[in-house]
Amino acid sequence: MAKVALVNRELRRQKMVAKYAEKRLNLKDMAKDESLSVEERFKARLKLAKLPRNSSATRLHSRCLVTGRPKAFYRKLKMSRIALRDLASRGEIPGMVKSSW
Repeated sequence: MAKVALVNRELRRQKMVAKYAEKRLNLKDMAKDESLSVEERFKARLKLAKLPRNSSATRLHSRCLVTGRPKAFYRKLKMSRIALRDLASRGEIPGMVKSSW
């Protein structure tokens, strides 16, 4: 299991990304808009830089929903390989069996 503090930190980041998503998108559009003057575009870039770092979506890290493990994560299942194998070996995932040959 991952530390609870790290999982909670990731949840806080997700909330912050959702909170600032629209504002960040508008500022990025203003900064890229060629029809605006250079000063207005520069001001948009400065405002964008003043937003909290954790409000950027690139700061998010995927974690397993079962264990909170940050590595070896399957996006489609939202689960780590270890949790997936554990659930499969217990027979809790329909249609999945451990291979043997």
